[in-house]
Amino acid sequence: MQQTTPIHELTAEHRVIEKAAALMEKMADELAAGSGVDGSDLQDLVQFLRVYADELHHGKEEAILFPALEAKGVPQTGCPLGGLVAEHHKGRTLVDELIKTSSAYEENAASARADLITSLRSLRELYNSHIWKEDNLLFPLAERLLAGDDAERVKKQFLEVDERIGADRIRKLAGFADRLDRHAGS
Repeated sequence: MQQTTPIHELTAEHRVIEKAAALMEKMADELAAGSGVDGSDLQDLVQFLRVYADELHHGKEEAILFPALEAKGVPQTGCPLGGLVAEHHKGRTLVDELIKTSSAYEENAASARADLITSLRSLRELYNSHIWKEDNLLFPLAERLLAGDDAERVKKQFLEVDERIGADRIRKLAGFADRLDRHAGS
């Protein structure tokens, strides 16, 4: 049985986030075709993005992984860390925009449909691009630089984040994409 590394954990979280990104595109397509999107699904999406994608996943990267890489000589600014942190901040801004456009959509504001489509597609584009950069550029670098005791220390700190958020809450949020996908398919 192969030992799981902190990078394997982050990669697995990416696969869950990719499901949510695909669902954002599906929602945007449905809206563009004139169909509606359930307000509770939008609220669940916001909760997923705020807690799972940002607090859990980006939190591990910004508070634990990136400082560990900096300690190994990777510069804090520029490529790759500075750019990735900037994208995390952009994601937070886009989620705030999604909250506004979702609220307007639920209130049936005239321009809300187009704005909600734009919000959903902007987030999907950001996440897909961001995940590609991390999977193909950052994570291979991190695997090379963080081995042995360094990897174990990062893994232990990741576990502390998981415990703070709560295993049940993480499972519930990770199941969001599957639930919504099944619901959309019916």
